Amino acid sequence: MLVYAICSLSNKWKAKLYLSPLFFFSDPKNVPKREKLLRDRSLYIARSCQEIRAHYFEFEDGLYYLTTENGWGGWTLVASVHENNIYGKCTLGDRWTSQQGSNPFRPEGDGNWVNMNTFGKAEGATADDYKNPGYYDIKTRFLSQYGGNLYELFHRYPVKYIAGAPLINNGPSIPIVYDHGDKQTTKAFYGPYAQREFEPSFISFRAINWEWAAMAICCGTKPKGGQVDAYCISLRWPQNSVGDFTSFAWNGYGNHKGWSVSKDMLEAAVLLFYR
Repeated sequence: MLVYAICSLSNKWKAKLYLSPLFFFSDPKNVPKREKLLRDRSLYIARSCQEIRAHYFEFEDGLYYLTTENGWGGWTLVASVHENNIYGKCTLGDRWTSQQGSNPFRPEGDGNWVNMNTFGKAEGATADDYKNPGYYDIKTRFLSQYGGNLYELFHRYPVKYIAGAPLINNGPSIPIVYDHGDKQTTKAFYGPYAQREFEPSFISFRAINWEWAAMAICCGTKPKGGQVDAYCISLRWPQNSVGDFTSFAWNGYGNHKGWSVSKDMLEAAVLLFYR
């Protein structure tokens, strides 16, 4: 199963959410027991759920910096995207775009979608950007047509300024199946104007806006227009609206008006898993 903190919109870890059912204790005397088990699990070193199962013979769902569920491996957290300051444009913390400002000589920004840099910590993945070696090492069937992972996909569909024309040169859009929520709940997170621009129930890659700037991922949406910076994440170039969540607060912080997303969406983290 997916443990709840992994799927939560919370902007910080809450122990009662990310622990497996084994840890849902109300008796305070059990707190040291769960803390010890978490410390023990954090000593495991593995790049995938398969390694945890094969080398440590662990079959219990929980926080291992990974999650485990079924006989063929479960989901592995490889990265997260979090907007630490919506008013900062390519400033400190914007690792998936650029931390060096709007430099026209660096059309790919810091290039972390296509390099082997790693950063952040798994336990802080909902409050800060995160990337581990699984991002480029693990192959997933979901992206098998595009090299097997996001590292390979974004080499084929670069996230950079003037990568192509809007709509014509967008990357793939893949239908999604919901475990929780539906088309309407997905649509409702985004601003009223943005909702006219996309079809829900897809995950899309390398969407290009009217200024010919590329966004990395559109979560739950398939673009039908060119204002993709209002509902896709990671890059606008070379204008001053650069950042991990780009134009999510275009008409105000979390007010869900115009192009602005809801407060829940603005303060969320996008967690990326392979399976």
